[in-house]
Amino acid sequence: MSDNNVKRVLECIINTSNNNITVTDEKGFILFTNPNHWWIYGIEPEHYLGKSVYQLETEGILSPSISAMVLKEKTPIQIMQQTKTGKIVMSTAYPIFDDDGELIRVVSYAQDQTEIRNLQDQYGQLEKKIQEYQSEVEELREQEELIYRSKEMRQIAKTIHRVSKTDATVMLLGESGVGKSVFARRLHNQSYRSKEPFIEVNCSTIPESLFESEMFGYEAGSFTGAQKQGKQGLIEQADNGTLFLDEIGELPLDMQVKLLNVLQEKTFKRVGGKKEHKIDFRLVTATNQNLEDMVEKGTFRLDLYYRLNVIPIQIPPLRERKEDIAILINHNLEIINKKYKSDKKLHPSTYEILIQHKWSGNVRELENLIERLILTSEDSIIFPGFLPSHFHGQESLEKIDDTLMIDNMMVDDSDLNTALEQVEKWMMMKASKQCKSTYEMAKFLGISQPSVVRKMKKYKDHLPIK
Repeated sequence: MSDNNVKRVLECIINTSNNNITVTDEKGFILFTNPNHWWIYGIEPEHYLGKSVYQLETEGILSPSISAMVLKEKTPIQIMQQTKTGKIVMSTAYPIFDDDGELIRVVSYAQDQTEIRNLQDQYGQLEKKIQEYQSEVEELREQEELIYRSKEMRQIAKTIHRVSKTDATVMLLGESGVGKSVFARRLHNQSYRSKEPFIEVNCSTIPESLFESEMFGYEAGSFTGAQKQGKQGLIEQADNGTLFLDEIGELPLDMQVKLLNVLQEKTFKRVGGKKEHKIDFRLVTATNQNLEDMVEKGTFRLDLYYRLNVIPIQIPPLRERKEDIAILINHNLEIINKKYKSDKKLHPSTYEILIQHKWSGNVRELENLIERLILTSEDSIIFPGFLPSHFHGQESLEKIDDTLMIDNMMVDDSDLNTALEQVEKWMMMKASKQCKSTYEMAKFLGISQPSVVRKMKKYKDHLPIK
């Protein structure tokens, strides 16, 4: 093949390539290149023809010139270039030597990476946004699960957060309805086992005759009525995750022995089986009973009690943390109103009665009552008369007047608009006294912060200055 034909073939290859191919001589002058790709450098063909890469580098068109780098280093090089047009270019160049080892040509390839880089940046921003949203969702989930303002509950939440990073056994103590199961789930969600199962077992609801097969599972045909393929027990389902035994004081004595063996040996056998199964779970228990008294009476094993009582956390009843009652009332009003597409509010005197109530059923009783009031009251304002009689104590329902005294102002309840406005003002006054900022007031009232600011302007003559 003649030199002219070789040149034509070379030019054809270069011009039809999807890459920007440039060939320079030993002095850096451009011999061949495909002009269609130089738009990424922001210049026309007449600008670079006959010029050297050194000159284009001086003019800032090639920044830097990879061909110039190869001419100096005499070795293949790959770099990222930033062009005047804002493009990101990945350039790779190779030296060509003659038979005597002299460098005679440099071939470089340039690929526009701008779109890829933009996609990478967008992907990075998207990942960051997803992480932010996940963080917000987790915060919202925690807020939905656990609503509190009191110092006692804040301290318990901090303790839960600290011990969640370990595998230490936690025992949650407190009356029924204080939120022990919510704390147990929070403990799991904040642990390194959060992606694994959370198995909750209420020991008081499983018949004693079925307890062993439910907890440990059974092999096929181990007893009459058993499933043919056998069954996985609750302990086995909790493998690598968290096993939460609620009402642990109701655990039968024979099951206490078997649970103790599981905790000590980290193995178990299914009912009717001979094979030892290894197990790994984090144990959390809860009870409203005094296990120490049960130990003295012989209804709870002392050795198991010591195994369970590693980190006891006492959750106080709602009546001992009145700061939480108001925020729980507002939270449940908002949630249940949304659930049933209603917009009902508590009359201020109803609100005060609920604040002063002893709440023997704790948070669960409060939640159930709010739902009951929203579903059964016909008016948009829930008056004290809708409350069960035991909520009024010595004050009978007949003594509740048709008027309401708020800061020495008599409000006629027969005027619905007036009553609604006074309820709103009364709530704003209460929030303003108890909260340090408009953001706290928003959380207290269950509305947005801008709404708080607007209402503060509306009732500015009745509120303390913030």
